[in-house]
Amino acid sequence: MTVRTKSVLIATESTAGLVSVKVGSQTFGVPVLCVQDVIAETVINRVPLSPPEVAGSLNLRGRIVTAIDMRCRLRMPARAPDDHFMNVIVEHNGELYALLVDDVGDVLWLEPSEYETGPVTLSPHWRSVCSGLYRLDDELLLVLNIEQVLTLAGAASLAA
Repeated sequence: MTVRTKSVLIATESTAGLVSVKVGSQTFGVPVLCVQDVIAETVINRVPLSPPEVAGSLNLRGRIVTAIDMRCRLRMPARAPDDHFMNVIVEHNGELYALLVDDVGDVLWLEPSEYETGPVTLSPHWRSVCSGLYRLDDELLLVLNIEQVLTLAGAASLAA
């Protein structure tokens, strides 16, 4: 996936770094400082009695990582069993989580002045997990709030 921006920027203290990911047809941005790793599709072990958004767990270099199905978390249709996915490994409060996404794009360095709050037309559910957006040349890049993404209904907050 290639995402074109209005301008390509060199990373500086005045730019916001986001890893672009696709979930369904929507592009999201994950703050680069939260991302520990990006890995290809791997074996995920189902966890009994877990919330529906928890796809299971995986082993990453000896650490147990909770896998979050972003399609389920964002209330999108499930991916087909033969569709490939990627794992974006994020760290929050000392724990690792794998965000299962359809594709991973580039690291984008965007001007904070171009950042906008989420529009009122965005669904309340998506507004609850997105902190805002950037307008790219041909699409909107919704910025994920990792703490809110990891706060799952029906379970004690994974982000706590």
